[in-house]
Amino acid sequence: MLLRSFRTVELLRRISTSSSVSGYRTSPSVLQRYNGVLPHRVTTESPFPSHIFRFCYSLSVNSQNENQHTTLSAPVSSRRVKNRKISRRRKAGKSPSISPAADAVDLALDSVVKIFTVSTSPSYFLPWQNKSQRESMGSGFVISGRKIITNAHVVADHSFVLVRKHGSSIKHRAEVQAVGHECDLAILVVDSEVFWEGMNSLELGDIPFLQEAVAVVGYPQGGDNISVTKGVVSRVEPTQYVHGATQLMAIQIDAAINPGNSGGPAIMGNKVAGVAFQNLSGAENIGYIIPTPVIKHFINGVEECGKYIGFCSMGVSCQPMENGELRSGFQMSSEMTGVLVSKINPLSDAHKILKKDDVILAFDGVPIANDGTVPFRNRERITFDYLVSMKKPDETALVKVLREGKEHEFSITLRPLQPLVPVHQFDQLPSYYIFAGFVFVPLTQPYLHEYGEDWYNTSPRTLCQRALKDLPKKAGQQLVIVSQVLMDDINTGYERLAELQVNKVNGVEVDNLRHLCQLIENCNTEKLRIDLDDESRVIVLNYQSAKIATSLILKRHRIASAISSDLLVEQNPETELASCSAV
Repeated sequence: MLLRSFRTVELLRRISTSSSVSGYRTSPSVLQRYNGVLPHRVTTESPFPSHIFRFCYSLSVNSQNENQHTTLSAPVSSRRVKNRKISRRRKAGKSPSISPAADAVDLALDSVVKIFTVSTSPSYFLPWQNKSQRESMGSGFVISGRKIITNAHVVADHSFVLVRKHGSSIKHRAEVQAVGHECDLAILVVDSEVFWEGMNSLELGDIPFLQEAVAVVGYPQGGDNISVTKGVVSRVEPTQYVHGATQLMAIQIDAAINPGNSGGPAIMGNKVAGVAFQNLSGAENIGYIIPTPVIKHFINGVEECGKYIGFCSMGVSCQPMENGELRSGFQMSSEMTGVLVSKINPLSDAHKILKKDDVILAFDGVPIANDGTVPFRNRERITFDYLVSMKKPDETALVKVLREGKEHEFSITLRPLQPLVPVHQFDQLPSYYIFAGFVFVPLTQPYLHEYGEDWYNTSPRTLCQRALKDLPKKAGQQLVIVSQVLMDDINTGYERLAELQVNKVNGVEVDNLRHLCQLIENCNTEKLRIDLDDESRVIVLNYQSAKIATSLILKRHRIASAISSDLLVEQNPETELASCSAV
């Protein structure tokens, strides 16, 4: 399911007037440029606003009529023999004059695969059960090491994955080795030796220049065979990744990208220039591919650490300094440019070093302009958070700062940072705890998205504001809420206390859902007191009577357990927060 829309991002910007260096916000220019609609997807709910980027999402299965949609992609399976002859001539040094699209077909026939996914998303209103199963299809391609690259949204919440290579009728079981939802990438592995017979790997290239030709290869809607569309590079800049709600580098192309193309390669020459992942609905032939620096960062992180470890953030929100009086007020000389620090994440290393109202002049020796951009290639500019995101976890950066009229240089350690309220929770079951009919859950954006497309206006206002605005104060912190009250004699009169945050249990401030569970389970007093919503509402229960009522309520509602499986496992917070360097 898609979790974060451009409306969400605009709300973030509306709440805080500053531009952000964090990966969870975007710049005003991005918001003004994109206005899309929902992708085709086999789901019964739409957990996000309608004005968003549209995924070139995996093609949903329709057994009655697979070819009910038209596409600009053209099947090319009939040219298989001819293209293999071309390949042999090329190896012999007799390369004929062929188009980029034909060259892409030649490379892709033994590299690009079709992916079939069966997935099940959890219900956040009823966290002890799942929603109905759905089937979808996407694309992928082989890289060195017998691995398949595809999009994370193609295999999100998967329960079963199959792959089929071109020209074969056999589907092979695939396992998801690693998933990076922020960058919308995943690695699949296939154990079958039969599958790998005749398969060739594709090599990752560089970021293409403007107007360079690319060919997108995959299995879009409208047919079952491999398809190729061609176009040119229109723009290269940080862009909002809808699936991961993160701003990373992306390449805009004018090739047609349709549902089912997701995960397929965009080929330039004889190398991969990127991975198709989303398009702009309402506009003609505007698609987006994930560039190779992001792909390599993801792959290298998985190879070095054994798992996906995320993209770094400095944890600093900044305001542009394009106004001359603003620069003068912070004692900047006419030669100085930079951005003003307005907010710092308490969990970041920058929180120990930087201060509010510092002016960041340069990052790793690269001067930052007053609009927050840095030079990129030939007379192009990009926001400097791209430099931050390409750093490895626990890597340091040299930051030049102007503080009270004096210049300073600080070394800041960068690492991935998690927001107080998670923006997505794919591939995992929601946490919950039930006591006396009160259903306690951690606040997440997927929970708020259950309120529908217009969730910002239909979800509880206080919870929505906290989800979009608040920063964590300590590691492992969660906002715990009462999602609903399962009615019983024990909680009569408390039924209107749902959708409120839990602050304290018997006078002890609650850190997270696990802590709340421990406080209630280890209660040794006759009465149990729970303070809600900034202590403006109170619940008082007879502890022993509430324990007895809990088992009856579970039985009445056919709920197998009062505690989610993740809370039953003892976890060491220090282990959970260990970085890649500790692996």
